[in-house]
Amino acid sequence: MQKFISVLLVFVSFFTAHFAQIEIKINPEKYNLIDPNVSALPAPVEQPVGDGFVQLSEVKMHYVVYGSGETPLILIHGNGGSADSLKSLAQLLANHYTVYAIESRCHGQSSDPGVITYELMAKDVVEFGRALGLDKPLLMGHSDGGMVTLAAAANYPDFARAIISCGSNSKPSGFWPYFPFGVFVNNLFHPDKLNDLMLYEPDFTAEYLGRITCPAYIVCGEYDIMKLTDHLFIHESVPNSDFCVVKGAVHGDYLRDGRAYVLAMDWLTAKGL
Repeated sequence: MQKFISVLLVFVSFFTAHFAQIEIKINPEKYNLIDPNVSALPAPVEQPVGDGFVQLSEVKMHYVVYGSGETPLILIHGNGGSADSLKSLAQLLANHYTVYAIESRCHGQSSDPGVITYELMAKDVVEFGRALGLDKPLLMGHSDGGMVTLAAAANYPDFARAIISCGSNSKPSGFWPYFPFGVFVNNLFHPDKLNDLMLYEPDFTAEYLGRITCPAYIVCGEYDIMKLTDHLFIHESVPNSDFCVVKGAVHGDYLRDGRAYVLAMDWLTAKGL
C-alpha cells in the first residue's frame, strides 16, 4: 500500500511540476525567475569553530558555529532536519559571516519539551540570539526554518537585521495537494508531531506577515512543493520584501548546491548587509 502511494505521489508531483512551469510562462511578470551562476563559488570553510549547547527557557538548544565574520547569521533547518542539513550552505556563508547552524526544538541534539509550533520555534531563536549576545543577526531558513524566520520577524520586529525565507508556505493549503496527502498517509502509519506541524500549521495571514519590518527575501524553487501563488502571497504581504523563483529547482536542492549561497550573497550585498 505504501509503495503504491509513493509511486502515485511521484506521478502526481511530475504533473504538478509541469503545471507550475506553465503558470510561470503564462504570467511571467509575476515571477522573478533566476538561474544563479555557481561557477565561482568560494572554498567552503570546512571546520566549525564551535559546537555547543545553550539553555533556553524551554529548550536546551544544540548549535554549530562556522566562520568569524562581524555579522552573525542564524541558519535554520527544515522539518526533521539538523545542523548538518544545511552544512554546505553554512560553510559557504562562513566566508562572510559568523554562521550559527541551530537545531530546533524536537530536532537533532536539542531537547524535546513535548510541544512544537512555529511560534515556539521563533521564540527559541530569539532567546538563542539574546543568550549568546548576538546583535541584530541575519536569519536564513529553509522550509520549516523559513516559516520560523517569518514568525520571528513578525513577532519580534526589532530582533533580526534581515531575513531570507526559502521554501515556505503561509498555510497548509499552500502545499500542492500531493504533499500533505503523503504526510497524512505517513502519519497514519507513523504518528509524529512533526507531521502534525506540516498538516495543521502555519496560519500566516496578510495582517500577520504585514508586521514584518526588516528587509526580507522570499525564495522558492520553480518546482517546489508549495504553490507559487502562495509564495507570491507571502511576498506581497511582507512590506518591501523581495521575491525570486529559482529556475529548475525543487524544494531543497538549491540549498545544497551553492545556488542559495549566490542568491543570498547577491541580495545581502545589494542591501548592504
